[in-house]
Amino acid sequence: MPVTQGDTRRSILDTAQRIMSHKGFAAVGINEVLSEAGVPKGSFYHYFSSKDAFGEAMMRSYFADYLADMDSVLGEPGATSAERLQKYWDGWRETQSLDDCQGKCLAVKLGAEVSDLSESMRLALKEGTTAIVDRLERTIEAGLADGSLSIDGDARTTAQVLYEMWLGASVMAKIHRDIGALDTATKVTRQLLHA
Repeated sequence: MPVTQGDTRRSILDTAQRIMSHKGFAAVGINEVLSEAGVPKGSFYHYFSSKDAFGEAMMRSYFADYLADMDSVLGEPGATSAERLQKYWDGWRETQSLDDCQGKCLAVKLGAEVSDLSESMRLALKEGTTAIVDRLERTIEAGLADGSLSIDGDARTTAQVLYEMWLGASVMAKIHRDIGALDTATKVTRQLLHA
């Protein structure tokens, strides 16, 4: 089966996610990504108009995949909303812990860095993280309706606080090289959801 332009573009984005989840955005050159992806160096601008446009495309691709995975977990049939949320947080804990994020932690790794470098990347991050909070809010509302959880405030604020706490815990786990912050986030999540 022949390789299409879309396949090559996707390969570049996937390779960049993997490398940048470990090194950051500014520390990675385009040539490193192209070399690792097996794409000729001169063809970058055929797929992206600039490094900024490439970064935005990478973030949008990352969030599209992340949100599809999240939808799968939060839409699991036969589980209560509280069970679906717990599975989501368990998955987060596993994929975000320490150095083994394997491309799963771009919002954690790049959030602060690229928000100051690129307005288009900041907006892609904002849209992606807002979509995550939207899904958490809907699942919390469903949990209130099915009786599997309860909260002291409103669903939107709770979803926002939980997401921000887990982002912070992921950063602290990297700083301390210890998953204690993620364990604390798990405990506080259960308390906030009365689950």
